[in-house]
Amino acid sequence: MNKPKKLQSSLSIFFPCYNDGGTIASMVLGAMLTASEITDDYEVIVIDDGSSDFSRDILRKLEADYPEVKTVFHEKNRGYGGALRSGFAAATKDFIFYTDGDAQYDVRELKKLAAGLANDPTVDVVQGYKTKRLDPWYRLLIGKVYQNTMKVLFGLKITDVDCDFRLIRRKVFDNVKLVNDSGVICLELVKKIQDGGYRFTEVPVNHFFRAYGRSQFFNFGRIFRVGMGVMNLWWELVLLPKLGKSPAKATSATPKTKPKEKTSAEDRPKDRKEGN
Repeated sequence: MNKPKKLQSSLSIFFPCYNDGGTIASMVLGAMLTASEITDDYEVIVIDDGSSDFSRDILRKLEADYPEVKTVFHEKNRGYGGALRSGFAAATKDFIFYTDGDAQYDVRELKKLAAGLANDPTVDVVQGYKTKRLDPWYRLLIGKVYQNTMKVLFGLKITDVDCDFRLIRRKVFDNVKLVNDSGVICLELVKKIQDGGYRFTEVPVNHFFRAYGRSQFFNFGRIFRVGMGVMNLWWELVLLPKLGKSPAKATSATPKTKPKEKTSAEDRPKDRKEGN
């Protein structure tokens, strides 16, 4: 991969982390190396969403050794959406990049997103899409059905709404307020940014098998919660606007969680994003 031209903007990188002790250190160090090639002003933030493995020991060590690293510890698991909301709130730089802490994406491919931004500085979101998804066959099937259904339900124009490999202009969040704590937040994020008139560009990225831990996605309780979350979101963001009514949650702001702040939210299901 060619050395990228440095951005004239600052960069926040964050990772949601839940029991990712086997991968999070390499993700953080890889992010620092990559960010240093892209910009001279960056920070790396990890949102630990109530991990019960050794993730927190690793994060405390990284934060002590590297001034660019910051941590946010949730005392109780808030769910994937809760972790993302904390990450967006904690970020302080001009652009925000995030991906998962389980190493199913290569953080070095952030350079591809930066190149997409350099090619068109008016873009607000550089969105990755998976060239090939490396998951068990049943997740591939569910993912295909989910992607196509969500595009139709929400009128989404991007290729891969479920690819959490995104570089977003921070000022987008002056107007886009997120409220979901589940994996449905991915739909909420893309739909609200799209409806806000912000510009997307897309780049292909690789996807890898999980190297550590295991997904807890495939159970009927979670699928039911995802279905209910999707329908509630469709009601608020698609149907109510068509009826000329404002969504009830439209004015709810993203919580201003600060790095290292201890939290005491109600327990959420202890899993990764509840999409697919």
